[in-house]
Amino acid sequence: MTAPAVKVRDLVMRYGATTAVDGLSLTVETGTITAILGPNGAGKTTTMETCEGYRRPHSGTVRVLGLDPLAQHRELSPRVGVMLQSGGAWSAVRAEEMLRYVASLHASPLPFAPLVERLGLGSCGRTPYRRLSGGQQKRLGLAMAVVGRPELVILDEPTAGLDPQARRAAWDLIEQLAASGVTVLLTTHHMEEAERLAAFIYVVDRGRVVSSGSPAELTSSGARNTIRFRAAPGLDTASLAAALPAGCTAHEYAPGAYQVDGPVTPQTLATVTSWCAAQGVMPESLAVERHTLEDVFLQLTGRELRS
Repeated sequence: MTAPAVKVRDLVMRYGATTAVDGLSLTVETGTITAILGPNGAGKTTTMETCEGYRRPHSGTVRVLGLDPLAQHRELSPRVGVMLQSGGAWSAVRAEEMLRYVASLHASPLPFAPLVERLGLGSCGRTPYRRLSGGQQKRLGLAMAVVGRPELVILDEPTAGLDPQARRAAWDLIEQLAASGVTVLLTTHHMEEAERLAAFIYVVDRGRVVSSGSPAELTSSGARNTIRFRAAPGLDTASLAAALPAGCTAHEYAPGAYQVDGPVTPQTLATVTSWCAAQGVMPESLAVERHTLEDVFLQLTGRELRS
C-alpha cells in the first residue's frame, strides 16, 4: 500500500497560554484531495504551517511525504507546493516576475502562459504585488504553489475573496492536479468547495478533530433527514409512524402539513406514498430534504460566530 502523503499524530501547538492545536491527528492519502474545515480560530492554519515546516510542534509528530518538515525541510521543499493564507511574494516584485522566479527553481515547471491565462493573471503581470487586489494575490499564490509540478500541494483558504468565476477556475485547476496524481491538502470556509473537491474532510474545532469522513458520510451519518408533504389535515400520523422503518417518526407540524424524520431511503419514501394511497390521500408538494454539509458543520461547531 502507498504510504500517506501527510500524517499528523497528536499534534499540540501553543501560543503562550493559548492552545491553538490540541492533540490533533489526521492522515492525507496519496493522490487525494483532503479538506480541513473549521471556524475561525479552530487551528487550521497553525496545523498547515506545521506541515509546511514553518512551526515546531510542542508535542506530537508530523510527517510529510515520509519526511520531517523541519529537520528535512531542504529535501522536502522541492516536492511540496505551498499557498499561504496571505503573502508569499515580495511587496515590490511584479506578479509575472515572481511567478517566473518560482518556476525557475524547479526542474520541470508547468507551461507558463497557459497557467497565467487559466488563472486570469495576464492583465496584472507587470503590477507590483503590493498593488494587486486581494483576489489577484490569491490567484498568484495558487499559481506559485502549483507551477513547480509538486507531489503535494498545501493550500490555505485558496479561494477566499475570489469572485465566482475565479473560484470555479481555481476549482478546475485543483481537480486537474488531483487527476494527474498530485495530493492536495486544503483549508476552506466554503462548504460547497469542500463538498465538490474533497474526497475526505476533517472538521476541526478548538484545535481538535470533531468529525471526519467523506462528504457523503458526514451528511448521512447521524443526520436526521426529512420528508415533507401536504394532505388533508388530521391524518393518523401514529399509524404512519408504525408503518415506517425503524428510526423514523411522523407528525403533523401544521394543519395539513406532515413531516417524516429519520433515515430517508427508497424504502422510507415508498412507505410514505403507499400509506397515503391506503388512506385514499394524494400527497402534495412531497419533498425529500437532506442535511447539507453546512448543517453538519453548524451542528458540530455551534451556530455562533467566534473570533
